[in-house]
Amino acid sequence: MIRLPWQKSNPLVRAKLDLIDATFTKLDVNSIADLGGVWGVEGGYLFHALDHHRLKRAVMIDTHPTPTFLTKAARYPQLEVIKGNFGDPAIAARAGAVDAVLFFDVLLHQVRPNWDEVLAMYAQARCLIIYNQQWTGTGDVVRLFDLGEDEYFRNVPHKRSHPIYRNLFRNLDQPHPDHNGRLWRDVHHVWQWGISDASLEAKAAALGYRLEFKKNYGRFGRLPQFENHGFVFVR
Repeated sequence: MIRLPWQKSNPLVRAKLDLIDATFTKLDVNSIADLGGVWGVEGGYLFHALDHHRLKRAVMIDTHPTPTFLTKAARYPQLEVIKGNFGDPAIAARAGAVDAVLFFDVLLHQVRPNWDEVLAMYAQARCLIIYNQQWTGTGDVVRLFDLGEDEYFRNVPHKRSHPIYRNLFRNLDQPHPDHNGRLWRDVHHVWQWGISDASLEAKAAALGYRLEFKKNYGRFGRLPQFENHGFVFVR
């Protein structure tokens, strides 16, 4: 992992930087949208792309752009920051046409709209760059809550005592106080899906993409049924 000089958050993952560099160089990417890329890394992957590639336009869509991120973003005249949920069709429309879209660690969190519907919202892009924790257990697509509480916590990287997860199963069908009436079971702050490679690749193919690159980066932490996989889909 790499920590950039300006960065005070989590270190950046080398595999994700390599996905950006290889794809942008090979496919001559000139514009990019980064979805949910502020959390944990303060926009580090988008800033890496801006600093190392000649981008004419960049878009960051995030519900919580931080002061640290916004201060650095102001240095890039070609960068537009959109505060909002990238799963909102109106927000997706504001992003407009871009060459590439980054989906780093976000697809497994998307519900209403679901992960496959979110992919479809951004299918006007020439290239989809995905790094996701992929499901290797039984079934092509699994809603993790359907596994039951005990099995759920065996398949997510958080303990029951975690502040976000402490009362999760007790409140699944209650409105979340911070999400405009959305139920706890449908908020994107928690792990939602197990998505198999076959399901992801089939959805991309249905949207008109072909698989340009794929790599297994190994098991995700202690979880026996999740692995970190990288994908590049192109038209």
